[in-house]
Amino acid sequence: MKKKIAVIGSGFSGLSAAAYASKEGHEVHLFEKNNDIGGRARNFKTDNGYIFDMGPSWYWMPDIIESFFEEFNRKASDFYTLVPLDPQFEMVFSDGVMQIPHHYGEMKDLFEKTEPGAGKMLDRFMEDAQYKYETGMKDFVNKPCHSWWEFVSPKIAKSALKLDLLTNFQSFVRKYFTHPKLIVLMEFPVIFLGAAPKDIPALYSLMNYGGYKLGTWYPMGGFSKIIDAMKEIAVEQGTIINCNSNVEKIIVKNNKVSGLIVNQKEINFDTIIASSDYHHTETKLLPEEFRNYNEKYWEKRTFAPSCLIYYIGCKEKIPNLKHHTLFFENDLDLHTEEIYTDKKWPTKPLFYACCPSKTDPSVAPENSENLFLLMPVATGIEDNEEIREIYFNQMISRLEKHTGTSDLISKIEYKKSYCIKDFKEDYNAYQGNAYGLANTLSQTAVLKPSLRNKKLKNLFYTGQLTVPGPGVPPSIISGKIAAHEATKN
Repeated sequence: MKKKIAVIGSGFSGLSAAAYASKEGHEVHLFEKNNDIGGRARNFKTDNGYIFDMGPSWYWMPDIIESFFEEFNRKASDFYTLVPLDPQFEMVFSDGVMQIPHHYGEMKDLFEKTEPGAGKMLDRFMEDAQYKYETGMKDFVNKPCHSWWEFVSPKIAKSALKLDLLTNFQSFVRKYFTHPKLIVLMEFPVIFLGAAPKDIPALYSLMNYGGYKLGTWYPMGGFSKIIDAMKEIAVEQGTIINCNSNVEKIIVKNNKVSGLIVNQKEINFDTIIASSDYHHTETKLLPEEFRNYNEKYWEKRTFAPSCLIYYIGCKEKIPNLKHHTLFFENDLDLHTEEIYTDKKWPTKPLFYACCPSKTDPSVAPENSENLFLLMPVATGIEDNEEIREIYFNQMISRLEKHTGTSDLISKIEYKKSYCIKDFKEDYNAYQGNAYGLANTLSQTAVLKPSLRNKKLKNLFYTGQLTVPGPGVPPSIISGKIAAHEATKN
């Protein structure tokens, strides 16, 4: 039966849900509160010629993203050109720099040079991680997670031990490597899963495989090219996209969702898929008696970090800087402790610099640089411009030292900060989180917030606060799962 379906929010999960639901023949209307689509993956252009991706910048797990396009008989290459980065990224330590090569053989050589025997151990690590990737990203991750019974099968039972769900990532990495730099290199990807490596299941070594082994890539024109491609596919399937459309209320009648109030106007729908922030959807849009979770539930959840971001246009080229650079001169454990436990601004922060103009001349004027600085911070802490500027000056100072330049500030012709208050304002993000709910063991699979409303059978949730979790590929998959659940009856 053809349904009239509303999708709230146009990030990766919302566009994915809209495309899949439209493909099934339903009438789909997508509502976005901002003036352009993309959610955290929006971009913006400045008057002086810079184009900034606002959020995601690491193109990992290319096969998972490609599978989305394949389901609509298309290819990513129909929409954008994907180029490999070599080196994939650079890590700055207090005593030197480590470049991570694109080619796996060269990566093995780097490991061996850093720690005798580590090249062979990298093979073993990646063999294990590949199994987790292929099982986790192709079997486990596509479950709606309504019940643990979904995971009861001979194949899953056979693989349960090999997935290391009960081993923590920190101790798992140390089974293979002892050199501090290699440990940091292998642990860094899980920071954005929302907890310290000691609190993340070893299952997530699959990220090392999906990133390091499959490579780090860049879509020419910027990450928003993926959003543009997904929009085109959704519209081809029949989705009607509405920007500047603020959803103010979910209407419930006779224990069913009956529609939305959008910009003070009531619109009737048969089914709703909320890609908006889960907490916001329940506490601001839905009557209290129909919510899955109360405020105490959310207060007890472990959230992934927020972040302080600076978008910078530099009117001169910056030497000795790669596309991706991780500044790890300080202690990783200290920074994660201050994010997740102490909940305060970091005393000795790590940060990340992205300079896409090193690869893509279209994102900056000629002889200029497009620079994106990001520092992970705790959610829910005080945020103002004075605090932001303190850390901006620290990051610029370390960037100058690494690149051998001086007075970078005088060369900046565009600068914009973005942090906790902005995540709340633009995305209604709970406590200003940037990356959703942490993938700790107690918040995995069925233990995540439910994909469906338990009291209203025609309301569903999608995105980084529900299954399968944070990140671009998981969000795309989340949209697919939610669309399937919303359209199967």
